[in-house]
Amino acid sequence: MTVLEHVNFTVSDPEKIASTLCQLFDWHIRWQGSALGGGRSVHVGSEDNYIALYSPNKEIADSCDNYSTRGGLNHVGVVVDNLDEVEQRILKAGFETFSHADYEPGRRFYFHIEEGVEFEVVSYQHD
Repeated sequence: MTVLEHVNFTVSDPEKIASTLCQLFDWHIRWQGSALGGGRSVHVGSEDNYIALYSPNKEIADSCDNYSTRGGLNHVGVVVDNLDEVEQRILKAGFETFSHADYEPGRRFYFHIEEGVEFEVVSYQHD
C-alpha cells in the first residue's frame, strides 16, 4: 500500500495560511520550526497527512499560471463529509467558491486561499 503523506509548497506567511486551513478544515498544526536555508515551516493537517508550508529566509516571487507551468501545483484536493457545511465556513471566512460540479462519484467546488493556492473540495457522500 502507498499513501500520500504530505505536499510542500512555498508561502510568504506559513503561520497565517496554517491558521486559515485549521479554521476551514478542522485541521491542526502538527509541527512548526526552522527549515532549509534559515527559513520556517509549518506542517498542518491530520494525524495521517499534512501540508508543509515553507517560507524561505528571503524575498519570494509571485507564482505564474500553474496550469501552464511544468511542475506547477494546480490545486490541492481535500475530501470532506459535508460539502455544504464546509463551503459555508469558506464563504464566511471571506473566500469565493467557484466551478461547482456534480459528477460521478461526488460533488465539488474550488476556491483560492491566500497566496493564490487553489483547493478543490469534494464530497463522495450521497444525499
